[in-house]
Amino acid sequence: MQYELIRKVLERRDWGGAARVAGWVRTRRDSKGGFSFLELNDGSCLANLQVVAETALANYQTEVLKLFPGSSVAVEGVLAPSPGAGQLLELRATSVTVFGFCEPTAYPLQKGRVSFEVLREIGHLRPRTNTFGAMSRIRNTLAMATHSFFQEHDFLYVHTPIITGNDCEGAGAMFQVTTLDVGNPPRRPDGAVDYAADFFGRRVNLTVSGQLNGETHACALGRIYTFGPTFRAENSNTRRHLAEFWMIEPEIAFADLADDAALAEAFLRHLFQQLLARCRSDLEFFQKQLDPALIGRLETLAVAPFLRMSYTEAVAALRSSGQTFEFPVQWGCDLQAEHEKYLTEVLAKGPVIVTDYPREIKAFYMRQNADGRTVAAMDVLLPEVGEIIGGSQREDRLDVLEARMRGCGLNPELYSWYLDLRRFGSVPHAGFGLGFERLVQFCTGLANIRDVIPFPRTPGNAAF
Repeated sequence: MQYELIRKVLERRDWGGAARVAGWVRTRRDSKGGFSFLELNDGSCLANLQVVAETALANYQTEVLKLFPGSSVAVEGVLAPSPGAGQLLELRATSVTVFGFCEPTAYPLQKGRVSFEVLREIGHLRPRTNTFGAMSRIRNTLAMATHSFFQEHDFLYVHTPIITGNDCEGAGAMFQVTTLDVGNPPRRPDGAVDYAADFFGRRVNLTVSGQLNGETHACALGRIYTFGPTFRAENSNTRRHLAEFWMIEPEIAFADLADDAALAEAFLRHLFQQLLARCRSDLEFFQKQLDPALIGRLETLAVAPFLRMSYTEAVAALRSSGQTFEFPVQWGCDLQAEHEKYLTEVLAKGPVIVTDYPREIKAFYMRQNADGRTVAAMDVLLPEVGEIIGGSQREDRLDVLEARMRGCGLNPELYSWYLDLRRFGSVPHAGFGLGFERLVQFCTGLANIRDVIPFPRTPGNAAF
């Protein structure tokens, strides 16, 4: 590369050695001694590199003194120990090349703190802030750690389709994809839209999950995972919901719910260990700014055992807790955030895996247990955030799966390819899904999910 990363320059101690960097000016301070201090950042790390630009530079008067926050430059110089507090070294410039000036009165990222709400309105510039630079590096490390974990455990990365005719969750909250004239679509004799005339010859949507497609490859290749965008057309305008988000979904053949839970626990532990090893300064930033307990919590979870308990046991513990919950607890209800908070932060004081949920509150593809009331499902709960992973052993019995589909109002004929997996060499298999943005939230302390994805898609908002 033409320029050295500031992250690597800051690790050097070869005083007098040459360095060539490029980045964006964070601040400029002019000294009465006839030189200027430039704080330069290139996004490779949280820290800035201090550049000393002296009046002897040919363009000091004409250009250096016109550098304001946001300006982009390249600097060549020599490294020297810094006499000032707060940094170990500085770069004494022998040349400063300006790529782009920045109008100080118009640039929205000034020295003072800018609110998250305002930053969402300038999403094209917010990566230049400390918060979003740190978030992006943490997000990158978690993505890298995801691939390294599954690759090291002999999983194959499978790209499942984004456009699909199947609704994995059966909720119907899907974005439709069409090339028809929505103002005047072709009609069938009964007045319904004639999707046979559409691009794919049928009605299709953006996927809510890669799971069903992933099962096809797990039932041939053994271990696979998907990691890609998914979409939900839910009109949920909250700090926890996005219309477009990323999902990590592994599937393992010849496996049951216990295997699935063990995989989820090992995966999360790997993520936290990698993050602590690779993003310490970014985590320290979020700990200082947002969450004083952040690093300690991640260090604990990186080694902590996960308590396992059945849904029935969880309900019993909640009912006997003496706590007053906003949502009363009874067998058959879905656990709410306040219930998950009690289980993780009061009862277990750590992560909890709840298994064997009532059949009626779970999806059609989950394997029914022998009791006839529950399914082999699990939720992995973490302190502070609650559910982080949802998974299950998949129903591998053809007759049971068909009956369950009909009971959920689904037409088995539309899932004939999925049922073929049960007709031709069916095997026990299991998998789970992890919402990537929820994970990034947990690892940064950022309260709003819109701040952990580069360009959030929410009701009424598809900017940038």
